[in-house]
Amino acid sequence: MPGILLGDEFPNFEANTTIGRIKFHDFLGSSWGILFSHPKDFTPVCTTELARAAKLSGEFKKRDVKMIALSVDSVEDHCSWSKDVMALNTEPDSPLPYPIIADDKRHLSVQLGMLDPDELDKDGIPLTARCVFVIGPDKKLKLSILYPATTGRNFDELLRVIDSLQLTAQKKVATPVDWKPGDKVMVIPSLSDAEAAALFPSGVTTKPMPSGKSYLRYTQP
Repeated sequence: MPGILLGDEFPNFEANTTIGRIKFHDFLGSSWGILFSHPKDFTPVCTTELARAAKLSGEFKKRDVKMIALSVDSVEDHCSWSKDVMALNTEPDSPLPYPIIADDKRHLSVQLGMLDPDELDKDGIPLTARCVFVIGPDKKLKLSILYPATTGRNFDELLRVIDSLQLTAQKKVATPVDWKPGDKVMVIPSLSDAEAAALFPSGVTTKPMPSGKSYLRYTQP
């Protein structure tokens, strides 16, 4: 099945959505983007996910990330279902704060490798899995995560990942396990100690290891 790899330019597809027809790169403009797919409208796990995404839309906006969802249902179904999603947030009269792509012909799902062979519709045709794609302002894929239909995503984790992606895109650092904003980060191995000292005036600390190798170097970003 076709797909897209980290570092690839994300396809500049055209699609019908709940806000009309879009060309994806024009939709993103100079912003970051997150595209998340779901198997089916009017289903329980998907409804909780899109409601949580709606709750966090302000957090994505603060990070200059444009949100867009996708499934193999029609625009009409998306518009109707959106009312259920917002009702779950006790905001039944509020519009969904991001558009949903109608991939009813499955063109995008096939192109991006998003179909789940174990989840079929009533006609035996595969539905979309729970994919997440984060796209940078350069229109290249920065992160992809693939969940099965039975496992709902953690949108707080997606925000954490985006914080890491945006930080490491600007500075020569990497974020360690369980990192969150404000924590120390790690100096990338390709920097010499002298370069690290010049780049990070707050200081660099090295954790001694039995191997004697000085590769665990921490600093404040």
